[in-house]
Amino acid sequence: MSFTLATWNINSVRLRAPLVCRLLSEEAPDILCLQECKSPVDKIPFEDFAALGYTHMIARGQKGYNGVAILSKLPLTDVGDKDFAGLGHARHVAGRLEDGTIIHNFYVPAGGDVADRTVNEKFGQKLDYLTEMRDWFRDERPERSILVGDLNIAPREDDVWSHKQLLKVVSHTPVEVEHLENAMDAGGWTDVTRADIPDGQLYSWWSYRAKDWNAADKGRRLDHVWATDDIASAGHSSRILRTARGWEKPSDHAPVFASFDL
Repeated sequence: MSFTLATWNINSVRLRAPLVCRLLSEEAPDILCLQECKSPVDKIPFEDFAALGYTHMIARGQKGYNGVAILSKLPLTDVGDKDFAGLGHARHVAGRLEDGTIIHNFYVPAGGDVADRTVNEKFGQKLDYLTEMRDWFRDERPERSILVGDLNIAPREDDVWSHKQLLKVVSHTPVEVEHLENAMDAGGWTDVTRADIPDGQLYSWWSYRAKDWNAADKGRRLDHVWATDDIASAGHSSRILRTARGWEKPSDHAPVFASFDL
């Protein structure tokens, strides 16, 4: 089985349904995983996506916040979700393709503005979420699985515009990177994007605050595609569709792609 997969924090699937349709029409991935859908499942404009051939969807949603969805041309079976850290948020859903491959779609908490759990509850929740991911992967080690999503951490020095200036900024602090790496190691995951593109600055997110995000280019690679080690070598053709960040009324994230020959 061969397929192309994309992951995109869409920042409201209803508001940006035309952008989703544009991506599906122009890029035509077989599977698109969305985060921050900000919609109950029954309000997601599934009919618009189905009309473009994406006749399968599994999702978890809530009004106005969070939310994850997997749109697929390929048959997909819902295999559940996990409420890490007991937050009661729609931040994870998993589906199984007909060949047995599991697709995990994650939206890890952003963690607020202060990188100190003693004064910022959200930062503590983020670390707890990652710890429970680690424990789950350790206890039920995944096989033949792909994990994608907005993990809200840029782990490498070249995943941010300035390693030195962002060391104390949430999303690039050493404690977050350590938690993410622990989760990755526990599950035997490979960072497919960086296996494909090992060198150079690479970003998938640019703040709305920048007057000219493209010229300033102060980005971070917050969106990831991982695969378990048993299938990681089947991943290839990784890319980030930077141009989508410049579409009309865009998300602040760009879609990340990878193809798999399994």
